[in-house]
Amino acid sequence: MRILVVEDETQIARNIAEILDAAGYVTELCHDGEAAWFKAETDSFDAIVLDLGLPKLDGLSVVRKLREGSVPTPILILTSRAAWAERVEGIDAGADDYLPKPFQGEELLARVGALIRRTAGHLTPQLTAGGLTIDTRRKTVTVNGTSVALSPLEFRLLRYLLHHQGRIVSQGELVDHVYGGDRDPDSNSIEVLIARLRRKVGADAIVTRRGHGYVVGEP
Repeated sequence: MRILVVEDETQIARNIAEILDAAGYVTELCHDGEAAWFKAETDSFDAIVLDLGLPKLDGLSVVRKLREGSVPTPILILTSRAAWAERVEGIDAGADDYLPKPFQGEELLARVGALIRRTAGHLTPQLTAGGLTIDTRRKTVTVNGTSVALSPLEFRLLRYLLHHQGRIVSQGELVDHVYGGDRDPDSNSIEVLIARLRRKVGADAIVTRRGHGYVVGEP
């Protein structure tokens, strides 16, 4: 899962990225509104964490422009605890949720996770396909009730496929959301990860559609 973090205070941005990275997300940072607007319009993210007090283009304007451009990415806005009017404006502009500063890392993760789940049509942190179940909050995987240990990259890839189960996901999309757009993995990295996952969760759990990509659950 790929998250765009938009925060002009460098240390706060790094702290947010560290929390998300530790939870298995791929994060990218922006420090001004214009860069965030451009990146969110031209690239694919699973969620955006957006501060409102940004240089060049304020956060509310970023939200409005993205929604006017039909960008559906869920947006979590960060506000000061007393700024209730900003929270109302943000939701009215098209943001999906807000988080008052200062906040605990667990609450940030819970809200980001909930936004991503709702967007994909999932109501709980448990995602299931056949005998395969993944708990996105506890980061556990079971196959027919038996626990399976996955590496962080394997978990990240399987979580993305399960979030989009029934849809064929291209190899390029998996590279972006598993490794991040600024990273350059080997050309066969996804194939290697898929092969390792199949040995752990079952050869039939992930189906290859030649020339198109991979799917969990029938499209």
